[in-house]
Amino acid sequence: MQQPFGSTAQLRAAFNAGLLQLAQQEGLGPFILTCANATFDPALFPGLEAPLRERFARLAEDYVQAFQAGRPVAAVEEDLLVFLKIFAAGFDALQLTELRQQDHWYVQFNHLRSFRPRRITQNVPDGIAAPFNPDGFHFNRPFMQQECFWWGELAGRRLDLYYNKYPFAPLHGLLVPERMACYPQLLTAEMHDYIWGLAQALQSTLPGVGFGYNGFGAYASVNHLHFQMYVDPNPMPVQAERWMHNGGREPYPAACVVFDAVEAAWACLTELREQAQPYNALYLPGQCYIFPRRKQGSVPVPVWSSGFSWYELAGGMLAFNRDDYASLTATAIETELARLRPE
Repeated sequence: MQQPFGSTAQLRAAFNAGLLQLAQQEGLGPFILTCANATFDPALFPGLEAPLRERFARLAEDYVQAFQAGRPVAAVEEDLLVFLKIFAAGFDALQLTELRQQDHWYVQFNHLRSFRPRRITQNVPDGIAAPFNPDGFHFNRPFMQQECFWWGELAGRRLDLYYNKYPFAPLHGLLVPERMACYPQLLTAEMHDYIWGLAQALQSTLPGVGFGYNGFGAYASVNHLHFQMYVDPNPMPVQAERWMHNGGREPYPAACVVFDAVEAAWACLTELREQAQPYNALYLPGQCYIFPRRKQGSVPVPVWSSGFSWYELAGGMLAFNRDDYASLTATAIETELARLRPE
């Protein structure tokens, strides 16, 4: 399959064309994915609204008739739950994503992402790793292949790039290295080196490329090795020069260390693994930000959030209703980030 990574414009064109194709496919999964991506990008929504509205009406009619007759519905259970939430709210009530800056932080209102299933993020894991579970949710499920945006070889490895079904970053995808090997969500030195090198390799054609990583126990929603790829020319708040980890004077509220050498970053990750310390990470060209943090479920989640992953640790907050989005303060954000510091 031809690579779409020659420029941001090329990637965006292929990304949007794939969504248009998905919007016209049968099935509930493609509808939800396209709807979430369209509402995330206000520039994309007008071109997808008509096919999405038509698809919604047809699905709603089919499901109402099936439920009234007591017939089973051929749909993935979590997709069906999300559709029922959309149905309850009403298609016309779906709100487009909005972004604003609150002092040093980004705040995002992301309505449809609030319907997203929690998967394993609702569990409190015993450790920071678990074996791959062929019976759990993973990227080898047949229905997941509809959501694959690109596959092929890149920088010497076979990759599958999926659309993020509930995006919160521009050109947001899920990058799965060597999918059929069924690696669990646990970094190895080999994969750490690979994703570091990939960020460097893509920086000339995709300015603003980055790869977020949620460790097991740090709000990874799938225990199948993957990275969250995005392309955004606007740096994340954690990259600001004001913070001590970047040579500034201000302490960052969450625990954060940054490395500009791949070996030093891996030494840190190895130490965290030996200590069974959960962490999130952000790979950028020539840099790796690492966020040691308290395990998911060990800290109460504020009412405006569904949990803190790499995006929140890097300074981007997701709110699911407009009141919280409008009222969230820098003090509240910094308080929640500080609570995640390891004990």
